[in-house]
Formats: sequence, structure tokens, C-alpha cells
Amino acid sequence: MQQGTRVSFIGLIAVLFALAAPAPTGAQTVAGQARAVQVTVGSPLGTSSVTTLVDTGSLSSNADARQASLSTGSVPSVLSAEALHATAIAYADHVESEASMASLALNVGGTTVGADFVMSRAVAAANHASGSTTIDGLSIGGVPMVLTGAKNEWIPIAGGFVVVNEWQETSTGLVVNALHIVVGNTADVVIGSAGAAFQ
Repeated sequence: MQQGTRVSFIGLIAVLFALAAPAPTGAQTVAGQARAVQVTVGSPLGTSSVTTLVDTGSLSSNADARQASLSTGSVPSVLSAEALHATAIAYADHVESEASMASLALNVGGTTVGADFVMSRAVAAANHASGSTTIDGLSIGGVPMVLTGAKNEWIPIAGGFVVVNEWQETSTGLVVNALHIVVGNTADVVIGSAGAAFQ
């Protein structure tokens, strides 16, 4: 074999190995946040106020972990609860978040909502996301509720509605709200919100 042919052959082998090698993967993009309570109250003037209890804030990287908690929490004339807790954790290959509380007592537009325990959870990985809601002892207007466990279970109340196990899905993850109570333009209350996204 001539010298020029040998060099060309070695160069061709090098190119083939370079093409066969796996391309480096880009950095993963993660998002995650959990909060126990968010209460938005409207006024006759069209303005609104937002109160949040126990919020992790947003994850900043795939090595971030955040948590927040309160032994007791309240929003005057609207809500009280105990053992409020929220966590959001990013791992190398997925994101997890959850929010929970006990002894929930809520009054929204004259409708009472109570529960012994409430928890939401969201998990997101590449091309997959899942979530769940656990609610023990739910009552609305003093009436015990028997839940189906389905996503986005809708229950009508005076002037509005309650959504149980609310899922808001995106292409990279989801947000799970254990309870979402809306009464007209008067109040919008989210109980136990867990969000996770991974790309």
C-alpha cells in the first residue's frame, strides 16, 4: 500500500469513529415548585389580593432542593390549616414536588370546605410525568364527599365550583392541585399545588 493511500485510509477510519460516537447531550432543563395555599380574593372595585402560604419558590438547577413549612397557617376569614409543608427537588434524571397540610378549614363565598389531610404530588422525567392527590375526610358544605379518584373531578357549589385532583399538563410536565375552589369573581383558592417539569 502506498504512503498516501495509507494516510487516506487512516483518515477515513477516524471520520467514521467520530460519526459513530454519541453526540454530547445538552444540559437538562428542570422546573419545580410547590405551595400549600394560594388565595386570591377579588373586590367590588375589580382589584384583587393574593396570599400565599408555604411556597418553595422555583427550582434553579438540576441539583436544587427547596422546602418550606409552617406548623399552623391562616388567611383571615378564609382559611386555617395545620402542618403545612411543601418540597421541590431536582435530580439528575427527574423532578419531584409535593405539598400537604392537615386540619383544613376553608370558607369561600359562604361555602365551607374541610379535610383531615390533603396532599398533592408531581413527578416529571424525560417524556413522562405523573401525579397524585390524597384527600382524607373531605366535606363540602358540611356534607362528606365520596371521591372517584379521577383527574379534574368537578363539584358544583353556590356561585362556583370545586375541582378535585386538578391536572394542568404541558409537554414537559404538569401541575397537580389537590383542590381548586372558584366562586365567581370573588375568590380563587388553590390548596396543595405541586408542579414538576423536565426536559
